[in-house]
Amino acid sequence: MADRSSDWLAQAERNLEQALSSRREERHEWACFAAQQAAELAVKALHLNGGQEAWGHVIAKLLTELPSSPPEELVDKARVLDNYYVPYRCPNGHAKGPPFHHYGPIQSDLAVTYAGEILAFVSSQMA
Repeated sequence: MADRSSDWLAQAERNLEQALSSRREERHEWACFAAQQAAELAVKALHLNGGQEAWGHVIAKLLTELPSSPPEELVDKARVLDNYYVPYRCPNGHAKGPPFHHYGPIQSDLAVTYAGEILAFVSSQMA
């Protein structure tokens, strides 16, 4: 099987660019989701780079399944991003109101920052 980890990492970087763009456009719910996707794809790239398969969408779990343990602080940041996988998309993800009412600059700033840190970790491991 061909190593396509660089493709996964390239898409992760593009997803992070989308998160930044969405944040600038004040589409904070989309910024949070794009940041979550960026981090997820990056960690999957690292798994592929090591010849492993990775399944699922829980970034914290994907990080802890790596052969070398990532810093615990990074796993905690992944847990924050894991909260953005479902509720940003569907009105029933929250008790009341459309998703965009539940996300603002604080959430999108953290999401983009944490995803950037995860991508930096992955890039350093793949270098």
